[in-house]
Formats: sequence, C-alpha cells, structure tokens
Amino acid sequence: MSTIKFLGAAGMVTGSCYLVTSEAGTQILIDCGMFQGSHELVKLNYEPLDLDIAKLDGVILTHAHLDHSGRLPILIKNGYKGHIYATQPTIDLANLVLLDTAKIARENRERTPLYSETDAEYTVQSMKAVSYHQEFNVKDIKIKLIDAGHIMGSSSIVMTIDGKTAIFSGDLGNSPEDLLQPTELIDQADSVIMEATYGDRLHSPQDIKKILTHEINEVENSGGTLLIPSFSIERTQELLHLVDHLKRNKSILNDTPVYLDSPMAIKATEIYKKYRNLYSQELSLHAENDDPFDFPNLRMIQHANDSRKIWETSGPKVIIAGSGMLNGGRIVRHLENYISNPTTRLLFVGFQAHNTLGSRLLNSPKVIKIKRVEYEVYATINKCSSLSAHADQPKLLHWLHAMRDVKQIFLVHAEDESRSKFAVLVTNAVLPKLHDVRSLF
Repeated sequence: MSTIKFLGAAGMVTGSCYLVTSEAGTQILIDCGMFQGSHELVKLNYEPLDLDIAKLDGVILTHAHLDHSGRLPILIKNGYKGHIYATQPTIDLANLVLLDTAKIARENRERTPLYSETDAEYTVQSMKAVSYHQEFNVKDIKIKLIDAGHIMGSSSIVMTIDGKTAIFSGDLGNSPEDLLQPTELIDQADSVIMEATYGDRLHSPQDIKKILTHEINEVENSGGTLLIPSFSIERTQELLHLVDHLKRNKSILNDTPVYLDSPMAIKATEIYKKYRNLYSQELSLHAENDDPFDFPNLRMIQHANDSRKIWETSGPKVIIAGSGMLNGGRIVRHLENYISNPTTRLLFVGFQAHNTLGSRLLNSPKVIKIKRVEYEVYATINKCSSLSAHADQPKLLHWLHAMRDVKQIFLVHAEDESRSKFAVLVTNAVLPKLHDVRSLF
C-alpha cells in the first residue's frame, strides 16, 4: 500500500511537507517548509523531523517560498545526500530565500538558528533542475512538474505511483494575472493533495491600478511619501509592473521617484528578468520592446546607508520595501521616520497576520508602538486586498473540477475553518492532521 504522511501544512497554512512511500518502499519528500506565525507554530521548526532521512530517495520542491523550502537545509545538515528536484527559477529564488533566512537567523540573538549559511549553500548545490513537463523517475515513481502559476517557477506535481496518479497542487496561482502564465489544468487523477488557503472566500474586486494611481497622485499633490510594505518575490514584481503601466499611460508623473529599498527584491527582480519564456502572453509582448520592471525614476537601493539618505530628499516619493507584514526589514525604519507626518500615506497590498504591526496599524490607532517606542500616527492608511498570488474559492474549484476520476482529496495548506468550508463543496474530501499517515489511494 502506498502511503502519505503529513509533516506540515495540515490544519495550518505553513510548514508544507509530505512524505510519500510506494509499495516497493521508495520514499519521496514533497517540500520541507518552515512553520510561520504564532509562537507555537514557530516552535515546530525545532522539533526533530518525523522521518528517517537515511531512507529518503528524493525530495521535490514545488516553489521557493519559505513555508515550502525553509527546512530543506535541516535535511542536508542531518545527512541527506540525494537530489532536491525543482525548476531552475525555483532553484535561483530558493538560493536567495535560504541564504537570507540563514543570515537573519544568525543576527537574531533571541533564537538559535536552525541552520547556517553554509548549510543553505549546500542545500542549493543539492538541487537538480527539472523543466516543466520533463518526466523523470525516482526509482519506481514517475514524476512530472507542471506550471502552478503561483510565483516564478512554481510547480504542481503529477506523480505516477503503483499504477495510479497522485496530484500535489503546490500553491495554485490567482490566474489569470499580469506576470505569469496561467495555472495548468490536469485532466485525470486518482488522488489529489490540494491547497485550500483561500477555500472559504473570494478575492476582493478592488482595482489595484485605480488604488495605486490615487495613492501616488495624492503624494504628488501634497509632496508627501507613499510607503508600500511588500514581499520580495512576486508581489514586488507585480508592483513594479503596475507602476510601469501607470507611468507609460501618464496616470502618474514620470518625475515621481520610486525607491525599491530591498536588496532581496532587487535580486528577485533580476531573476524574473531571466525567464521571459515563463511570462504571461501580455507581458511577453510588452517585454519584447521594454523592460516590464523598469521605468523612469526607479531607484534601486542596495545599502542601508543609502536607505537612510532617502529621508533627506524633498518632494513626493514612493518607497517599496520589505517586509510585507512589517515584522522587520527596512520598511519599519521608514515607518519610524514618516508615520507621524500627515503627508505620509501607507498602502498595504498583502495579508497582515493577526497581532503583527501591520494588522495593528490597519485598526487606525492614534499612537503605535514600534520597537518599544511610541509614535503618533498622522499618516493616511489604506489597503488593497485584490493582489494575491493564491487562487480563491472559485478558482480552486475550477482547477479541481477539470480532473476526472478523483476518488479522494486531501485538503492541506489551510486553517481548519477555511478547509472545512471548502470540503463542503467537494466530494471525498479528507482533512488530515499533523503526523497523520493515510493510504494515498
């Protein structure tokens, strides 16, 4: 009997990790992501992996986000010698993510690092590039990666095991969208291991172009500053492409400087530029004549000293910086400097987890505490919820209903409330818990 063991993202959004074992005993690990969020979840990263690393025959990484890749160096640190299969864009982005995570952990005196930068480097060296639709075998298991449309290089997995087909969705994209090709559909499966992050909701119908135009026009008129906290991968590239559109269409002024104040986002953008063959049809046509992530007065900020020099510039400006949920990074320094200025505007374009600095600011406080210092809040605070790299409920159902013969659906990568509501809409749904072992078929 082939089995699947749920080692993460079962009843929670983060920590994606699943162990598949064939009847012949071949073992493949799908993802090995970091648990993120509450203190209780973060503690799970420090627990021993519930598997025998010596018996692993292969590892597959669906995409580079930390909640899918962040514990891979623990495998290497503890003796894993095999390949980690992924697309080349995923390998390039994972190199950024893992090294950055190790560096931040080394500088964090409050918690013991899970692994070193050397461990991260060895992990990337263990990765083997696989193209979309290129079939390969790990012993008796046949595998093919297809485009999940979530971020650059993201994959769903088509796995043939013991004569049957299992599909691992990975994270499914919010198709159609401006940057990437649409999520590929699959016509047949026996079992589906499916993300249900937004299984209980529809994305906001807000028009991000109108909102972004309004926010930038406001600071152009007042001479103020627009702060946009943003994740380095995918979200930042979406924003740059949007601003490119707005400047070309004369919706905002060419003279308005836009500072990308994030070394990691700058590097991620360069990776996006390498893989034009994976762009959406619209972006591919545009990219033939113009860099879709560049425009007049875009200023890339690498060094921390140059980041502080932004404060010395007068006139309207836009600052895009990490982190996306204000839990660290350069955006926090900019907040400290600008939050008490009435000409400042703060635009959230991503989810803000409960009790983060971002979520507290969305409650429009008059005073906010940042690093134990209180600041009066005079900035105008807005949010746009329509930018998402995840499929919402209708798009999840569309992806699933394209498949025939599905006999069971394991819902993962979601809080229990979200996946329970989604389970009502599908047949043969299973809601596994952490460490559950189930028959795959």
